Amino acid sequence: MTSPAPVFSLLSTYVEYSPEEMLDRSQAFAALMQRRRTVRQFSDRPVPRAVMDACLGAAGTAPSGANLQPWHFVVISDPSTKHAIRVAAEREEQKFYAIAPPEWLAALAPLGTDAHKPYLEQAPYLIAIFAQRHGTSETGGRVPHYYVMESVGIATGILITAFHHAGLVTLTHTPNPMGFLNRLLDRPGSERPVMILVVGYPAPDARVPQITRKPLKDIVTYR
Repeated sequence: MTSPAPVFSLLSTYVEYSPEEMLDRSQAFAALMQRRRTVRQFSDRPVPRAVMDACLGAAGTAPSGANLQPWHFVVISDPSTKHAIRVAAEREEQKFYAIAPPEWLAALAPLGTDAHKPYLEQAPYLIAIFAQRHGTSETGGRVPHYYVMESVGIATGILITAFHHAGLVTLTHTPNPMGFLNRLLDRPGSERPVMILVVGYPAPDARVPQITRKPLKDIVTYR
């Protein structure tokens, strides 16, 4: 089978900034991201659909293996579906907390988490993020995907950043196993659920644990 010849066009979207402006922009962005916190108490205030679409569109610009874009985002606002997801997720979480190793529970203790996940119903939106193991050609054949989890991870990072930039808060929730999401959301077995991203405004009385982030010298090495 002969692959089509690549087609290229001149890069027209790049915008260059002066070194001074680059520094200003990078420092402003770093300061913005330093304010990002994972939130577990959400308001039920509605979020405009256009904002959701813009942030999801940003996630869709992520680089991916062979540009196959192996992700699918299911956005849930229906109360009954959110309730069903909460029930299923809490069932798995209860199993986890019953058998989790002591050191894992000790690591979670400063975050104050437990098997109860009310935010799965409180927040206006849940986004179930799926990794597509393979795609389907126009003729119905199987199209292999490459670097799937790496690609989905990058897209998810952009999505979280986009929501924070828009003025919303998020929570990444990863009950294990998550196969119930395929059943509840009618997704094919070729898609692997990666996480539930909870999105919305923080509750007026939202509280976050007092934690610190590693300093730059502990996470970066220049060679």
